[in-house]
Amino acid sequence: MNATLSRLIIGFIALLLCNEASSQTLSKADYARADSVLKRSGRVYSSFVRPHWIGESNEFWYVNHERGGDVYYMVDAEAGRKKQVEKQEDAPREAPQRDFRSHRDTSKVPSPDKQWEAYIRDNNLCVRPVGGRGEIILSLDGTDKAYYSARLQWSPDSRRIATLKVIDVEERRIPLIRSSPSAQLQPQLEWRDYAKPGDVLPVYLPTLFDIKERRQIALDTDQFVKQFSLRLTGWRKDSRAFTFEFNQRGHQRYTVAEVEAASGQIRRLVDETSPTFIYYNNVIRRDIDDGRLMIWASERDGWRHLYLIDCATGKIKNQITQGEWVVRSLDHVDEKNGLLYFYASGLYDTEDPYNRHYCRIQLNGGGFRDLTPENGNHELSFSRDRKYYVDAYSRPDMPPVSLLKRTIDGSLVMELERCDVSDLRGEGWQPIEVFRAKGRDGVTDIWGNIHRPSGFDPSRKYPVVEFIYAGPHDSHVDKAFRPAHHLVSKLVELGFIVVSIDGMGTANRSKAFHDVCWKNLKDAGFPDRKLWIRAAANRYPSMDISRVGIYGWSAGGQNAMGALLFHNDFYKVAVSFCGCHDNRMDKIWWNEQWMGYPVDSSYAASSNVDNAALLKGKLLLINGELDDNVDPASTLQVVNALVNAGKNFDQYYLPSKGHSLGSAFEIRQLQDYFVRHLKDEDPPDWD
Repeated sequence: MNATLSRLIIGFIALLLCNEASSQTLSKADYARADSVLKRSGRVYSSFVRPHWIGESNEFWYVNHERGGDVYYMVDAEAGRKKQVEKQEDAPREAPQRDFRSHRDTSKVPSPDKQWEAYIRDNNLCVRPVGGRGEIILSLDGTDKAYYSARLQWSPDSRRIATLKVIDVEERRIPLIRSSPSAQLQPQLEWRDYAKPGDVLPVYLPTLFDIKERRQIALDTDQFVKQFSLRLTGWRKDSRAFTFEFNQRGHQRYTVAEVEAASGQIRRLVDETSPTFIYYNNVIRRDIDDGRLMIWASERDGWRHLYLIDCATGKIKNQITQGEWVVRSLDHVDEKNGLLYFYASGLYDTEDPYNRHYCRIQLNGGGFRDLTPENGNHELSFSRDRKYYVDAYSRPDMPPVSLLKRTIDGSLVMELERCDVSDLRGEGWQPIEVFRAKGRDGVTDIWGNIHRPSGFDPSRKYPVVEFIYAGPHDSHVDKAFRPAHHLVSKLVELGFIVVSIDGMGTANRSKAFHDVCWKNLKDAGFPDRKLWIRAAANRYPSMDISRVGIYGWSAGGQNAMGALLFHNDFYKVAVSFCGCHDNRMDKIWWNEQWMGYPVDSSYAASSNVDNAALLKGKLLLINGELDDNVDPASTLQVVNALVNAGKNFDQYYLPSKGHSLGSAFEIRQLQDYFVRHLKDEDPPDWD
């Protein structure tokens, strides 16, 4: 064999190997099959039990999807029995009523004793006897720009009123162009109120009025002027005081304060501070013994835990929960027995630290018990008297199990259902794999999910695509079972391995894990994500990490483009939906929380606009002209920067579309883009 022929044979073999994963061209039928994945739920039997508790009883009914159709069951928790019944109709519990009164409302608010009615007239607070005359004007300094709020709070004894004085500002508005209105040919200009980082904000100051003495009680509020927000949180039952919560501008100080009714003196009951940020999205506060004690969540020891505060002194009476795990939410306080019920995660080294478990503990920190010790993510529903609950738990890699338990000790009454996915398995469906690998510090476990296509062949090579959302306000990877993901599975089934990961900088782990995002949203956990994907590829050679793509929506859209700016040695193709590409252009409440105030150079360092010249790889931008969640100008500014830098990219700017981009058209562009640029195939001819 001559040298030329040998080179030809070797080259041909290499070409076959390179194209192994794309040897079959995708057809319209392949796309149709991928687009039908959400129908899988019909072939999942005995999934999560969603109980409908009946009134004050310990009975409930639920509907169960079985092979023969939907079947209704009635369960008697006391007796531990269930029986099949005729179809039941929902009788939902009444939702608690909330006061949605605007600050400018002019309607009258009656006092608890029904003797008085209070209202705002000409920006000032007035009262008058119910059904009578004799208006009493309690304030005289209200103006159109400094007015008293109509969200009036009477003391229970009807003697005093607390409200806010609002120092108003003209909020920024963003223009949106509706290019293709249905009612006319010419485009329409629309405006949205939309404050951005650094903007001047209104100020809300607590005020107090004494009805008996016909006067306003002076409050020293100077220390609460530099605010992001301030809200009243109600009166004590004995009318001795009312409370408010204050979030200082910059989110590094959060205060719970009490205003003494007789004197107007303000005391700080909790004064939480942080050199980075207070995670105010998840404030947990519960007043007990009419506000003499307070349950408060803090990350002061590096983990989100519950503390018992003595409100007479403002000091910690005791730490209720502790350890290297986090309290996710406080569900119920049994004051009579001194017990707390709450969700927590990270309790066990042997399972995913994001799994939610339902726990009980005494106010003094003793008697801790996990009422849901099974390895999984738990969601509970209680009877009205809280004696019984249904626990439906699952994992991405484990179909749900639904149990009926007793609250007193978590003991099992009966197993209600165990999910059956055998039909899906028979079709070649691949369950999600939960995978973990070490993060950038070499110590911390990073967790995520691996999605593989039906009929997966481990001997083949598959392109890898990451579905990313790195918003620090939460963790985002699925922890419960579902047979298909509406934003993942339609891509997976075209022959991709899709991964989703919670890297450092997201919530629900330690404070240090979360703080990675501080003034550094461009980080987005990418150092951890790349290590995780490489570790997964080392274990599973079917993952071809020479072909890695990424996509995401909103903050995930910012992350997806950022991958091609700051990590283009690893990521090659990105699809960015409705991205907030510059945190100075996006909504104030989200961006100042993580990037800080005042606006400084860290905003520019994290900007996809300012760093657009770093782009390498294939980029598709998709956003809507009517997006009032993320200013569409943010994407257009990226486009401008890319054009000025001489970069090639693709874009769809969609008429009449808002922030919710996930229709058939947008998903098709996502599919086609990765098919074309990661599989090196031409999509079907859709014409």
